[in-house]
Amino acid sequence: MDTRYCRKHSDHHARHGSYYKRSYTAAEIAPHRKRALEWLEANRDDPYVANAIQRVETLYANAGPHVEAFRLRGLNPEQRAKAAWARLRKANVDPVRVVAAWLAIELTMQADPQPELKSEFKRVQAAKLIHRMSSGTHKKWDNGNELHVYPRPRGQILRYLGYDLSGAAELLCEAEIKNLLEI
Repeated sequence: MDTRYCRKHSDHHARHGSYYKRSYTAAEIAPHRKRALEWLEANRDDPYVANAIQRVETLYANAGPHVEAFRLRGLNPEQRAKAAWARLRKANVDPVRVVAAWLAIELTMQADPQPELKSEFKRVQAAKLIHRMSSGTHKKWDNGNELHVYPRPRGQILRYLGYDLSGAAELLCEAEIKNLLEI
């Protein structure tokens, strides 16, 4: 129960990480994401880049067993976040793409004329990107039936995912963001 904001703004906060600012669109993030991926590939031997990639691989390794998206009900947000990391691992999502998602949000916020400066907003925006990468569960049976389940990107799971990702990429951002901005 939120004592300061109405239900509409509380729901907005759960989905976007801010009571007022909307999430960035894919069109707003795409050029920054492309630039971040190119920069990461060009600087793969940089110790900070290697460290960030290794930290994401550690998140994959520590995620535990893969949990189908339709079996998430009843799990707490921390367990759901670990399940998202496990889905990323199972889908063989390159850790470079995960680090690039964090850098893309960083660059998008730098380019935004009125950015939301709270760290929670940045974490939620990056978590939404990697949550989309982890996708959902897709099953087909011999009789032609199909099941497609996508977990909802909202609430505390985004905070846990964003916190994990910020821990993995923060050294890289602190050390190399000026070099990335110059490109």
